[in-house]
Amino acid sequence: MTRPPPDPNIPDPSIPDPDVLDLDYVLPLRWEDDGGGDVEELTAYLRRLTRHVARVVVVDGSPADVFERHAARWRGLVEHVRPAALGFANGKVDGVTTGLRLTRADHVVIADDDVRYDRPALAEMRALLDRAHLVRPQNYFEPLPWHARWDTARTLLNRGLGGDYPGTFGVRRGFFLRMGGYDGDVLFENLELIRTVRAHGGTECRAAGLYVRRLPPEAGRFWSQRVRQAYDDLAQPARMALFLAVLPASAAALARRRFGLLAAGAGLTVALAEAGRRRAGGRRVFPWTACLFAPVWVLERAVCSWLALAAALRGGVPYAGRRLRRAAHSGRWLRARAVRRARPPAARPGTDSPVTPPEIRPGTDSPVTPEARPGTGGPGGRAVRRHRVTW
Repeated sequence: MTRPPPDPNIPDPSIPDPDVLDLDYVLPLRWEDDGGGDVEELTAYLRRLTRHVARVVVVDGSPADVFERHAARWRGLVEHVRPAALGFANGKVDGVTTGLRLTRADHVVIADDDVRYDRPALAEMRALLDRAHLVRPQNYFEPLPWHARWDTARTLLNRGLGGDYPGTFGVRRGFFLRMGGYDGDVLFENLELIRTVRAHGGTECRAAGLYVRRLPPEAGRFWSQRVRQAYDDLAQPARMALFLAVLPASAAALARRRFGLLAAGAGLTVALAEAGRRRAGGRRVFPWTACLFAPVWVLERAVCSWLALAAALRGGVPYAGRRLRRAAHSGRWLRARAVRRARPPAARPGTDSPVTPPEIRPGTDSPVTPEARPGTGGPGGRAVRRHRVTW
């Protein structure tokens, strides 16, 4: 019997869709409620996203009732799962690690629930991941209420000093799994991921010109994050020392009526923010008015740095009902751990069988096995000379 000719109006499932990128997308989230219109907006974004990437995995750590409503809403649209019980203090790392274990593509985007990619940004991310193990794009806020302009000043100053820390990364899944993931018992999990990739010899691309839209938080959430974000600087001692010095230096200048010195300092921060705005074509997404908030942001960070230091002396900063003491591990500590993991284990006395001593969790006497906990270098972890590139 002669087979009828294929209908040109029905796509052949054996032929890859040229509009779909060989890229998976992991979105970790935890919502206490559906947020009214927020879930509708996110659902619309997920629907657009599925037209551009091979697979979307939403790792949802929300309470049971919220999780079930999300499951009903997103059934058939994305893969919606609970995070694995990895026991990390920072639940986002549970979500990221779970998502990367479930993805299939080697090129993966990790993004917070307020990040909004378009197809050109996804395509550029996919291309950059051919040359790097970790890609750090640049977020920008849209729309821009007053507190988003205030926070944009932080972004611009970071860009002026080298690089910002976005709410999204591109990562090579195979490399991530080989290095054993990253430690989730830290507050500044983005910096921990960056340093862990470097410690294992990975290539990082700081794509300052890859702009990815981000929705601004509500003003109340913005205020609630001030001290917590300042606490992140404990992982960067020189930066923390600089901000701790701002208040005493400003007070001394005021006491001596050195108003010109204060004005010069404010002008310097505005100039540095403007330099960050002009970098890599940033003027098309960052308004010049955000630069004017730079002195205000520096003063805010100076105050919050002292509050963060006080929190550290009290045992850490509150986070999701717990206290996190460590902001992030140092690059030196992570490289030393990677080297230890790369050494062949000593032979058991009187045999040829190797003995692998258990890893001791920092600050405790409790052993942690690589299979049970990501972020320990993983079995077969490899430490090589660090490489880093910047485009």
